[in-house]
Amino acid sequence: MATYAFRLLNVFAESTFGGNQLCVFEDGRGLDDASMLALTLQFNLSETTFILPSDQADARVRIFTPGYEMRFAGHPTLGTSQVVRALRGTGQSLKLEFLAGVVPVWAQDDVWTFTAPQDGPVKHRAEPTPAAELAVMLGLREDDLLDTPRWIDTGADQLLVPVRSADAVRRAAPGASFDAWPASSLGRKTAYVFAFEQEPAGDQPGQVLARYFFSKGGAVVEDPGTGSACANLGGWLVQQGRTLPASYRVSQGEAVGRPCTLRLHVTEDQQVQVGGRVIEIGRGTVTI
Repeated sequence: MATYAFRLLNVFAESTFGGNQLCVFEDGRGLDDASMLALTLQFNLSETTFILPSDQADARVRIFTPGYEMRFAGHPTLGTSQVVRALRGTGQSLKLEFLAGVVPVWAQDDVWTFTAPQDGPVKHRAEPTPAAELAVMLGLREDDLLDTPRWIDTGADQLLVPVRSADAVRRAAPGASFDAWPASSLGRKTAYVFAFEQEPAGDQPGQVLARYFFSKGGAVVEDPGTGSACANLGGWLVQQGRTLPASYRVSQGEAVGRPCTLRLHVTEDQQVQVGGRVIEIGRGTVTI
């Protein structure tokens, strides 16, 4: 039998019980894929990560959901960064190796930021399903849409749905018809619904309200805070030809009682950066 230490953290959190929950195993050596997946299902959080040695970065990180392994995800990146810093004493900047590539991360105190692992220009593609049908699947009207939903990929492709108002974001209610929702390149059904509440002004960031829905076990689940989707929002700004650089504060998780604040910045040369505060709330061990 072997014992494995883990930490529980909240990412994109501005208070102790806000943010998106994460479990990080400090040392995944000795665990095979089946054990990592079983531990992830045991904790039943949206993602659990496992830290491993790397010859390219400060650490290699594997990310699992209760059903599969992910190439990259936002809040696991930020939460794991804080654990790697604590374990390795690597200071305020480091690099993490994921299946999607090596990702630089840096911190100001406990606010961590990553640069999306995009390879070249932002990948995007049109969604052939009529916008009116997509709106109905989300419980919205076609005239709620600000623009045609579009696939964006800055590390993980997702369907972005811009709407005209925060009210439309709050009214979104995908139901049984979400079964017909188009799937990503990896077969996942996801929808990132967002609205601009305020544009950037001077040194003040703009404000965005967002919700992220995905299919899980035949049900529609809402994620409290989604860093990869926030990065894709940055990619959407690039694809739309918005003025750069641009910074936004993205509010997510309101509808599920886990308020999250994500910090989005797109540089003048189109690098997409996503950040958020990380709060550790507990530690423990598992013996298997």
